[in-house]
Amino acid sequence: MKAQKTIHVTTFTDGLVGPSLPMIGPVADGGTIIAETAPGCWGPMITPSFQGGHEVTIPVAVVGAEPGDAIAIRIKKVRVTSTVTASGTMSFVEGRYTGDPFVARHCPGCGAKSPLTRVEGIGADAIRCAECGAEVSPFRLTNGYTIVFNDARKIALTVGPAAARKLAKNAAKLMALPKESCQNPVVSLCPADLPGVMTRLRPFIGNIGTTPSIDMPDSHNAGDFGQFLLGAPHKYGITKEQLESRTDGHLDIDSVRAGAILICPVKVPGGGVYVGDAHAMQGDGEIAGHTTDVSAEVTLQVNVLKGLKIGGPILLPPAKDLPHLACPFTAAEKKAAKNLGKKFGQTTVEEAAAIQMVGSGANLNEATDNGVARLAELFKISTEEVLNRVTISGAVEIGRLPGVVTVTMQVPMPWLKKLNLAKLVKEHYAL
Repeated sequence: MKAQKTIHVTTFTDGLVGPSLPMIGPVADGGTIIAETAPGCWGPMITPSFQGGHEVTIPVAVVGAEPGDAIAIRIKKVRVTSTVTASGTMSFVEGRYTGDPFVARHCPGCGAKSPLTRVEGIGADAIRCAECGAEVSPFRLTNGYTIVFNDARKIALTVGPAAARKLAKNAAKLMALPKESCQNPVVSLCPADLPGVMTRLRPFIGNIGTTPSIDMPDSHNAGDFGQFLLGAPHKYGITKEQLESRTDGHLDIDSVRAGAILICPVKVPGGGVYVGDAHAMQGDGEIAGHTTDVSAEVTLQVNVLKGLKIGGPILLPPAKDLPHLACPFTAAEKKAAKNLGKKFGQTTVEEAAAIQMVGSGANLNEATDNGVARLAELFKISTEEVLNRVTISGAVEIGRLPGVVTVTMQVPMPWLKKLNLAKLVKEHYAL
């Protein structure tokens, strides 16, 4: 099929990513993907027919992408289309799942596996089995909120019970659920435990990347959530070795937003770029376990980086999102460093630029070790050198608890040139 310069994606998977899913496209190297995305997390969580905890777009093949390459995904735009959403902390409802409530759900009434459901009324018990009518959601909001956005999508405010109930009656429309979305709208549950909280929107993408080399639930394509698949008593159970097939698409890193570049490993022919789980805002760590899932229009530009074999995603965030020690140096700072070197007999000063390596694991320590190891492998240096460089001129920052981080390191420009990354990084940070 002829490569397309622009591809519009409006259809979704049922919670899976992997090589068994057919790809659309291909999109040209350098082409554009415009995706209509559905909310992640709570909607799919209360839709038991889904095989994972998100609803992501069907994958798009990129011309020329082969295993062992990478794809640079430039995030051009994330436009929130929802006017309201709901979220909060969660608990599990025993007797409604096997091993993992995000993946293997069943009806407590008729026993149907991955049952189709309907929304009946509003409130916590609104999700019903389409077959027998039993209340079937495997999750409960333990402390939740309904939140509305102004027309400019700049300011948000949580509302009280009366407003939440009114909004719940028109949940799908107010959430702007895409036509092809199959999730139950979480606003139907009308939570309202935190009325009157004001905040700002800063939209970003929670789940974006390339297709892993084995089928897995989309929400579990990361080293922390992937732990739930190890030896799991359902058809997506895997071994620790198989978890290395992941591509860490489920990031929940709040700087994966407009203006960022995410460089993703290619593990299947075509790459299979997918996107979903846009959020209106989130503090580092997603400490509540969930944040404000929204529908969005996402515009991406993709470029194949031949022969760049990376263990996990590399993030080039907007410059203002870099940690203080890794921000590009000013001309005055560079001059001061050279003068300092002359004073103490150090004749060279490294020309360097920051990259962020994503690390994931069962907990934050393992995620950090993973990110450090990926940097060491990429640049063929010791982990000890990575640790020193990150400590004095970078940072480790939490993407998501329990185990996604970014490890920021200032990388000498010759190292970036050797991997054909120098031009990309210089252009991104206007160096």
